[in-house]
Amino acid sequence: MGCSSSKTADAGTISRWRSTGIVALRDSKLKTFPDEVFDLEKSVRTLDLTHNKMVEIPMEINKLTNLQRLILANNIIERLPMNLGLLQSLKVATFDGNRITNLPDELGQLVKLERLSISANLLTSLPDTIGSLRSLVLLNVSNNKLKFLPESIGSCCSLEELQANDNSIEELPGSVCNLIQLKSLCLNNNNLNQMPSNLLRECKGLQNIALHGNPITMDQFQQMEGFQEFEARRKMKFDKQIDSNVIISSKGLDEGVDL
Repeated sequence: MGCSSSKTADAGTISRWRSTGIVALRDSKLKTFPDEVFDLEKSVRTLDLTHNKMVEIPMEINKLTNLQRLILANNIIERLPMNLGLLQSLKVATFDGNRITNLPDELGQLVKLERLSISANLLTSLPDTIGSLRSLVLLNVSNNKLKFLPESIGSCCSLEELQANDNSIEELPGSVCNLIQLKSLCLNNNNLNQMPSNLLRECKGLQNIALHGNPITMDQFQQMEGFQEFEARRKMKFDKQIDSNVIISSKGLDEGVDL
């Protein structure tokens, strides 16, 4: 794969990559993956190629069998290779700010994946196989072109945070009520008229819901079964933030519900 790869790294750099397992080439103006990275094979645990000019991920990515963190944000990648599912050690995958239009079904093979962030792309749907990601804790699909989430998402039994802001989602699947580990649900700027009726009752760990910029009203939300219990959890979280003297961002404390 030719990039300025033979000039990308000298022997000392390659030796450091091999010993640390970390290959960091942010802002390097790369158009293709450096050949040297694939030569390292099992040594690479973290690969960060953020903010380059890469259009595709080569099939040779499957050589990196011990890769745990793949960070490819802010490139111009249009698709993910099918053999990405062979990266069985992968725990973190970040593809924010690319041009990806769909995800391969093989994504569901990443059984150790804990964090998947693919915001600011061109996704119109998610594969049903996403439900096979039983270790997934964070899913960020904000700022895409999604109109719905698959029913299978309810099988992501470890999911704690779901971010799907700035899409065109009209309805949530009832299966989200199965996400009993869910703590934060962010759905700002969609087309939601209602929420699954059992959401607050079934998702007993839910502390934060963001629904700003949707047709649903606060009155509708407050009438949902389980609202009082949700409100108690929200206030408890808020009080803990105050008690801990947390640093307040420019937006202030997250009060846990935004409609």
